[in-house]
Amino acid sequence: MPRPEVLERIKSAEDEADEIVALAHNDRDERIAEARERAEEIRTEAEQEARELKEQRLEEARAEIDEECERVLEEGEQDREELVQRAQKRVDEVTDHVVELFQEDVHAQT
Repeated sequence: MPRPEVLERIKSAEDEADEIVALAHNDRDERIAEARERAEEIRTEAEQEARELKEQRLEEARAEIDEECERVLEEGEQDREELVQRAQKRVDEVTDHVVELFQEDVHAQT
């Protein structure tokens, strides 16, 4: 093969290699851009899921707090009712006792 043809084939092969390298670089850049886009989508989705989960947990916690508050209020109301009933039962006893003390005091003075 004559020398100019060999040089021409070498030049053609180099040009072809340069094109392959350029295509590979472009493909790499596109894949990196796609990967970055996908990573951003995943991050956005994860943040949204985290916000939703946070809201759900807050709602659950608020519901639990409301239930606990109701329970405590009911227990307090029951305790108050019991105290009122016990106090009412003792009103007669205390009245009788005070009257007795008063009578004893009156008799002691006469």
